Amino acid sequence: MPIQIYNTLTRTTEPLETIETGKVRMYVCGVTPYDEAHIGHAMSAIVFDVIRRYLEYRGYAVQHVVNFTDVDDKVIARAEKIGRDPLELSGELADEFLGQLAAMNVQTATVYPRVTGTIPQIKGFIQGLIDKGYAYAAAGDVYFRVKQDEDYGKLSRRSLDEMLAGTRFEVDPRKESPADFALWKAARPGEPSWESPWGPGRPGWHIECSAMSMHHLGEQIDIHGGGNDLIFPHHENEIAQSESLTNKPFSRYWVHNGMLQLVNAETREVEKMSKSLGNVVTVASFLQEFDPDVFRLIVLGSYYRSPLTYNHEIAADNARKLDRLLSALRPAVGTAADGPAVQTLIASGENARSRFVEAMDNDFNTAGAVAVLFELVRAINVARDAGVGGQPFASAQACLHELAAVLGLRLNPQQRNVGEKVGPLLDLLIEVRSELRKVKQFALADQIRNRLSELGITLEDGPQGTGWKL
Repeated sequence: MPIQIYNTLTRTTEPLETIETGKVRMYVCGVTPYDEAHIGHAMSAIVFDVIRRYLEYRGYAVQHVVNFTDVDDKVIARAEKIGRDPLELSGELADEFLGQLAAMNVQTATVYPRVTGTIPQIKGFIQGLIDKGYAYAAAGDVYFRVKQDEDYGKLSRRSLDEMLAGTRFEVDPRKESPADFALWKAARPGEPSWESPWGPGRPGWHIECSAMSMHHLGEQIDIHGGGNDLIFPHHENEIAQSESLTNKPFSRYWVHNGMLQLVNAETREVEKMSKSLGNVVTVASFLQEFDPDVFRLIVLGSYYRSPLTYNHEIAADNARKLDRLLSALRPAVGTAADGPAVQTLIASGENARSRFVEAMDNDFNTAGAVAVLFELVRAINVARDAGVGGQPFASAQACLHELAAVLGLRLNPQQRNVGEKVGPLLDLLIEVRSELRKVKQFALADQIRNRLSELGITLEDGPQGTGWKL
């Protein structure tokens, strides 16, 4: 059964049918780097990272393009405020965000184009629209003729008349219609600018993504992604200018993630992240307190098209969920490799893979997929307590690793590496403690447990012996 994917353009869930068999061309709108990245930016990156990982798990070769809008009104305004060169500022912040994405185990995109590196392609795109009558120059600016595009509004499901009546447009006598949007902006004193046939200036917001997508992926792509706040006007305008130039459908599927919302711990009311409210949670501040897997679990636990709620309490709860996942990676304490308990564990692993695929095939239902992981965790821990070990136990743990990796969960490899190094020593201490308890030297046995606890190592006594975890 093919993967089912919700398409914002048609408002239906459809089977994934790619332009080229076995290959997916995916363009995702990235960030405008004018300030520190916050966890809302990380959320969107993780959503499409998981989509890509699952497509690759199902055998697709994915070309994944994510842009940086490194020259923009916001970049210029903040650079002026803090006395920085705008392009240096956006470049530093973009590189910083890439480092944070790597820390959060987001796979590197095939390419990260930036506006400043795509100026020739943008100018060529604009000239093509002018030549076809879809755009016009006006005193150094260039605008797209919205009325020339007969199906403008098909993504947001709003007619041009509704847009003109319900949206505030800045009055500009140079524009033929208030709804016309800028493809090229004439240079202003002190701003970055490039020479063009229409005079020095810089690209408008929407044209950049169409030009980058076409340059790296061709005239048609399979998936175009981004936050649902981009449906109008950004993605609507991308469709208009791209399809007007090529006379071809731009993207087969439009995929949009919901927005991250903060929940006030005291009032329990939903708030928007805002500097004025002092509630912005940066990626850097989150990573100082929590494991990257914790934030990924928060994202995975919600349907990607729905709003994602966040506060410190939710983060702490998901830190405990991560601990539960990690509990399944503790070593076996028994050696049984056959019998009813072993067969039950083997069946649990086989069932986990099929149910995981079933969940993810259903429009990337990560919450359902995570539930499958926790069921497998429970089966592994029950098997450990029943004395299961050897290859059956190792295979079940390998299955957990395999499925978790599809979701981008590292399951704390740093701690596991530490565990591998100190494991033999811990086994010796557990053996000594066991002998002390046999001869009723309980005070010394408890001292070993307590000192290990101070070092972050917990001993767990069970019917099959004593295990440990970090």
